[in-house]
Amino acid sequence: MTGAGEATRELLDERPELEDAVRAVVETEETTDGPWSFHDVDVDSGAFGELVSRGVVEKVDGDYRVSDVDAVGAVLAGDSAETTADERPSPPGMLPDGTPDWRRLVDRPWTQPRALVGLLGVLFVVAAMRLTQYGSVFREGRVVSPGNDPYFYRYWIEQLLELSADPTNLGILAEMPGGATGRRPLSHAVNWWFTALLGGDQAAVDAVAAWLPVAAMVGLGIVVYAIALVVTRDVRVGLASVLLFAIAPVHAVYTGVGFLEHRLHQYFWLGVTLLGLAWLAVDLARRVELEGTDDAVRAHLRSPASWLVGGGLGIALGVSIHLWGGSPLVFVPLAAYVGLRAVLDARAGLSPALANLPVLLALGVGSLLSVGLHESWGWHSSFVAYTPVLVLGGAIVVFGIGELWRRKQLHPGLFVGLQAAVAAAGLFAFRRLRPEDWVEAQGRMEDLFLREGYTESVSLFTPDYAVLFGPLVQIGVGFYLAVGVLGWAIWLTWRRYEPGWLLLSVYTGYFIALAAVQIRFAAQLVVPLSVLGGVGFVYALSAVDLARVPRPFQGGTGGSPRNEGSNSWREDDGDDRAFELPDPRMAAYLLAVGLLLCSFSLLYVPSLTAQTTYTDGQYAAVQGIDAHAEAADREYPDDFVLSRWGDNRMYNYFVNGESRGYGYAMANYDDFRFGDDPDGWYGEFEDRVGYVVVTDVDADLPEDTTQIQLLEKRGAGGGDGDGLAHYRALLLEEDVAAFAVVPGATIEIEGEPGAEIDVETTATVSGETIDYRRTATADENGTARVTVAYPGEYDIGGEYDGGTEDVGGDTGDDGGGTVTVSEADVEEGATVAVE
Repeated sequence: MTGAGEATRELLDERPELEDAVRAVVETEETTDGPWSFHDVDVDSGAFGELVSRGVVEKVDGDYRVSDVDAVGAVLAGDSAETTADERPSPPGMLPDGTPDWRRLVDRPWTQPRALVGLLGVLFVVAAMRLTQYGSVFREGRVVSPGNDPYFYRYWIEQLLELSADPTNLGILAEMPGGATGRRPLSHAVNWWFTALLGGDQAAVDAVAAWLPVAAMVGLGIVVYAIALVVTRDVRVGLASVLLFAIAPVHAVYTGVGFLEHRLHQYFWLGVTLLGLAWLAVDLARRVELEGTDDAVRAHLRSPASWLVGGGLGIALGVSIHLWGGSPLVFVPLAAYVGLRAVLDARAGLSPALANLPVLLALGVGSLLSVGLHESWGWHSSFVAYTPVLVLGGAIVVFGIGELWRRKQLHPGLFVGLQAAVAAAGLFAFRRLRPEDWVEAQGRMEDLFLREGYTESVSLFTPDYAVLFGPLVQIGVGFYLAVGVLGWAIWLTWRRYEPGWLLLSVYTGYFIALAAVQIRFAAQLVVPLSVLGGVGFVYALSAVDLARVPRPFQGGTGGSPRNEGSNSWREDDGDDRAFELPDPRMAAYLLAVGLLLCSFSLLYVPSLTAQTTYTDGQYAAVQGIDAHAEAADREYPDDFVLSRWGDNRMYNYFVNGESRGYGYAMANYDDFRFGDDPDGWYGEFEDRVGYVVVTDVDADLPEDTTQIQLLEKRGAGGGDGDGLAHYRALLLEEDVAAFAVVPGATIEIEGEPGAEIDVETTATVSGETIDYRRTATADENGTARVTVAYPGEYDIGGEYDGGTEDVGGDTGDDGGGTVTVSEADVEEGATVAVE
């Protein structure tokens, strides 16, 4: 063997992933008459440089040639001949018995240092996009979570900590109060466990509230990367998928720092579910391409990995059902996938029942876990807990029919129609046999889809953004890249046996439909959509010669390119080429195109997340109310804060800790602030409200509305009106004002019957001096009584028995008078007589 042949052999022994590059230069050498340039071959600059440095390729007068094409070709032919027809290779990373070969798995492109650094880089972007509001969340030792609902979850953490702060005491999960077990029991349980693990004190509560969403999304980023690798086997697609996931604005809003909710658990386990289903689908598809249908199914079922993944998938399904109130919704695409998968298997000549036994195992494990937690600990309602059982029953029926369909070789379209009939019959039976559960399910659907007045209740394709631009704002350019790939994936699944692409197509299409109804589902859509978008991202780069074409577009099942003249793939073909770094010039182009594609998301992530955080004025209102409540020794419900319902849990969490609900605020606040008699509401409150917060609204309101009286007139009256008797300002900002609701001190003044008597004082609130004035009319006995909301010294003017005096004059010298009202007088509703 010549020196070029030996060099090629040594190179391929050390870097087997470069075989494609060697083949490319040999083919170019054979098809050209003379030297060729670098641009004539489809090889990365890094890989090409390696071939030149090793002597496989030599430079000739500024061009290139293969050093010894015959010797290099012989090495390639010898590699190809190593595998005989009787020695079929196992799928990449697997031993012949189907078990993972860990020695080979660690020698893959995704384990290369450069690939790992790339993964760390995009995971850093995931975290960074969820920290854009760091300064608004961490305030003076407090974690001020964005939004309203996180305080519901923080409330239940603290309630469970009162039962136990021992993370090993899982018995308390069977004793959780009804409010925690009704719809989101496992989310509350996991939040509590992490908090208890960190010590169970307030610092631990704050740490979990702040950092668990970010940590969970970094974990989900790894899961998205794994899904992309399983389906496409392309490291570049994996990194692009995580990048698009990281910068999707709608996802960053719901999972930013401090946004503790069920969503972080919901999204993470959705990703784990997709990963398990994808692995099972792609493993079987690759075996089919390698071994044929019957042998592939047997090998798939003999592999311990299939059953381990099936068991893990079952845990994910059982966990998912207890994470949030709408959890049955994520079983709808699973049921659709199972049905279409049976059609795909039957069309390919596979036994649907045998091919999907690990999936049936997963549904069985998920059903046992879901029902077991419901029956043992009372978690969730029965119709929700039994959802996996319904899907399992439907899957058994569908796979059974699929067996008959495969043997009779009937048209697949008729099979789909029959499945629709089976689903309709199942729903009808459920309605007749479980009418109470049916009614509850209807209520849940109405709650999810028909609620209005919420930001997240609008459509992803809202007319506010000209329909087509809503996805750009909420998801980014990745949406449009993914939709194109979605069409290709559907076409590919129609033509070939591609269960992995079927899975992504079903879940993506389903969540697009849900997001078209309510934008809240767009965040779930981002998980499968990111993988499709990652393929589109790399393809877009390849279209402008900045990257190789992504592997899924190179042919083969699940992104496994077929060898020419063969229906199977080589063991080493299954791996992408080494993850090469571009030269500086190419890197600059890549960075420019990447920033162009991601620019909208990079702009919208900070702006959309900022809409959920609280302003400095709102936080100052919390501080002012909290300080007043402590000084006045008020306890719940005397320190309840009435505010806009979307902020209500936040105020009450920090002031009194009672942030379980906002029903009272939702039912009463708008009537209060848009009415014209705030003092009249004092009687309506009936010791239910201790504080009121008003914020600016984008509307023209009448001058006499409570909103205007409190926010603009500061409740102080003035030249054109009387001050309020029961609202003492604690914070006054341009866009927010906070008031303590007080009984007020009653000043009793003697005067002529029918005389109007004014009392006035000044108060300094938030650095602003307000003139507070109240007017009273003496009764037939000559006594005037006026209730005031502020402590301090009041000047008394008007017609009373001390003389006639204009307010603001020298009351001491001209016959006016003063009276001092104490803090206790205001808080206790005392009467102060003017002497």
